Amino acid sequence: MSDIHADMISMGKRAKAAAAELAFASAERKHAALISAADAVRQSIPHIIAENQKDLAFGREKGLSDAMMDRLMLDENRLRNVVDGLRAIAEQKDPVGEVIEEWDRPTGLQIKRVRTPLGVIGVIYESRPNVTADAGALCLKAGNAVILRGGSESLHSATALHACLLKGLHDAKLPEDAIQLVPTRDRAAVQEMLTMTDYIDVIVPRGGKGLVGLVQREARVPVFAHLEGIVHIYVDTAADVDKAMRVVINAKTRRTGICGAAECLLIHRDIADGLGRDVIAALMDKGIEVRADPTLQNIAGTVPAQDSDWGCEYLDSIIAAKVVDDVDGAIAHIRNYSSSHTDCIITEDLAARDRFFERLDSAILMHNASTQFADGAEFGMGAEIGIATGKMHARGPVGATQLTSFKYLVSGDGTIRA
Repeated sequence: MSDIHADMISMGKRAKAAAAELAFASAERKHAALISAADAVRQSIPHIIAENQKDLAFGREKGLSDAMMDRLMLDENRLRNVVDGLRAIAEQKDPVGEVIEEWDRPTGLQIKRVRTPLGVIGVIYESRPNVTADAGALCLKAGNAVILRGGSESLHSATALHACLLKGLHDAKLPEDAIQLVPTRDRAAVQEMLTMTDYIDVIVPRGGKGLVGLVQREARVPVFAHLEGIVHIYVDTAADVDKAMRVVINAKTRRTGICGAAECLLIHRDIADGLGRDVIAALMDKGIEVRADPTLQNIAGTVPAQDSDWGCEYLDSIIAAKVVDDVDGAIAHIRNYSSSHTDCIITEDLAARDRFFERLDSAILMHNASTQFADGAEFGMGAEIGIATGKMHARGPVGATQLTSFKYLVSGDGTIRA
């Protein structure tokens, strides 16, 4: 891109024109595009893996952490999950045109509120190249055009996946400008996207605190914020031992570098010397560094926690651990340090569960289930464009339905207002 400003404006104009066509594209054509894209990914697995190797080499040169390298890596299993995700999105009900509500007025007016595409979505993301497929597919399903700007370290992988999406659009005779990928690592392209109010209707940032903070500070386009995953698990005095052990270990260790990974373990004081000690020992056996508060520092192998460990998203093999007096103590801690992403309680006491659910306002609250389920695909959305932690418009996993707005269709019969 020799002239980034001019090139980004050109992409915006083409995306806006494509969005106008997609707004009334049939569900069948969008379905066909997604199935064709899924087939293209499946057939291109060896090529995509080869391109991903270039990105991994670039990431190693940049000194990315093991967790970030894991986010960047694509293998055959992960690409088959991409294929399955594209097919799942294809098979979902098309949200565009859905009648959300309808009613008649005494004046004779009939009013309908129906789902309509947002228009053009800009998605800015880091590391995870599979977001290319997820975001492109979800935007298409909801009738939106999208401009994708992936992380500099994932350019080759994202380009290979983007080519599969383009094949799907071509085969379904939909405008190929509906899904565009910014073909440069230059950060100036991000700055351009944040101010393209004439062409982009909403920006979705998906990445670390630095990226999201930059977008929120500098964007003139509306933003769906995907903030840090400062995820807490509270183990209550009434927790089932087996459930607590399985859930906490999975929530932290399955994949440490995703936003649903547990980052802080809260333990009821009455079980700190029993179940709490056993859970912490099991975490350390799995290679997790436990940064413990003073009450838990007598457990061999723990590291003293610092003030900065509360409210920290590690995205690594580290977890903070703290003793609280009861469920209200857990709620108070979470209110103070949570990013409103995902928080969990492990208990057999339904009154404690209900209190936890009622008094916290995170986008996702869980009971006796691993926080690694904080994922649009696991919620039945096929995939997600991110997990929105704000309170306006979309919240929680953002799937195709959340990428729509609505309009009112009002009908009369020569009706006039008195």
